Amino acid sequence: MVDTAHRNETPEADPGLVGAVEHDIREDAFPIKGWDHVRFYVGNARQAAHYYSTAFGMTLFAYRGPEQGHREHAEYALKSGGVTFVLAGGVTAESEASRHYARHGDGVIEVALEVPDVDKNYEHAVGQGAIAVEEPHDVTDEHGTIRRAVIGTYGETRNVLIDRSRYTGPFLPGFVAAEPMVKPPEKRFFQAIDHIVGNVELGRMREWVQYYERVMGFTNIVEFVEDAIATEYSALMSKVVANGNRKIKFPINEPAEGKKKSQIDEYLEFYGGPGVQHIALATNDILAAVDAMRERGVEFLEAPDAYYEDPEMRERIGEVRVPIEELQKRRVLVDRDEDGYMLQIFTKPQQDRPTVFYEIIERHGSLSFGKGNFKALFEALEKEQAKRGNL
Repeated sequence: MVDTAHRNETPEADPGLVGAVEHDIREDAFPIKGWDHVRFYVGNARQAAHYYSTAFGMTLFAYRGPEQGHREHAEYALKSGGVTFVLAGGVTAESEASRHYARHGDGVIEVALEVPDVDKNYEHAVGQGAIAVEEPHDVTDEHGTIRRAVIGTYGETRNVLIDRSRYTGPFLPGFVAAEPMVKPPEKRFFQAIDHIVGNVELGRMREWVQYYERVMGFTNIVEFVEDAIATEYSALMSKVVANGNRKIKFPINEPAEGKKKSQIDEYLEFYGGPGVQHIALATNDILAAVDAMRERGVEFLEAPDAYYEDPEMRERIGEVRVPIEELQKRRVLVDRDEDGYMLQIFTKPQQDRPTVFYEIIERHGSLSFGKGNFKALFEALEKEQAKRGNL
């Protein structure tokens, strides 16, 4: 992931892009060190851990379950660079994970953020109207203590605030070190979370943007209106909120009126409500990552040849680190803004329901989210929707 300097200026006028909202970010009231982990509830955690180990090149490093006295869930912690996923499955039909899976299928339940002072952040958030889920408390084992609190966000998704500065164990209290399920790849496929995208119901995007602005001091840095994200059949609207140093970015989507069912409508229907739509994973070699993941069975959306052969696109993009023909061979998208360019590709949904998927992204200075690729991306998504009979 390319580190970028804090920016709070308004970009040049663009019909589909609105710049940062000018207000006091108050980052001192809600400081964040970075992403800590993403916790999923899944139908079969052991099999999911094997899939992410094999197909995504992640490495199992910690486990917690009935053997450690945790009777409801089996939890597998995997990592790739700075990315940590926790895959939790219900051991009993009455467990929270089992109930969540029955309604939503595999999905994200927690996005955990590492903070220097859990109590300070929680007090500020709740004082600004955050949904209180768990008050600050300590969790301890023989390796030390972590401090955590939880606030709610859209749907059943939760933001966990965590301070692990007094903890030396393999992951979290109760977890024990675990050996990799498969031999890790010689070179990891990705090393950081770039952003995490949420889908919410029609008319509720602005509400959740204001929620993050109010309770976490985030700023609305980018806005895509309906005309900018539309095809002949469907459309959506999106706003991106980020913390002061832009390490944490949450795009939030809602459906817009279209001739047919949009990808957001499809997600909301099959997920059973709002939730995390996709996670963008940053890599420094997208070609190698895509080649390796495809070889391991990961399926990606495929942009049409016309996208790469468009002379206007080639002129706008200019020179990038690899020939356009190599990107076309792998169906990797490319976009450029005033700060640089980016390469990106999207997987197909990674479970039976057409819900959660992933983006692989390689940034070269660009701070954008691939606005120039929206049409090609959405047409590829609609092609998959049509195959499922959901367009």
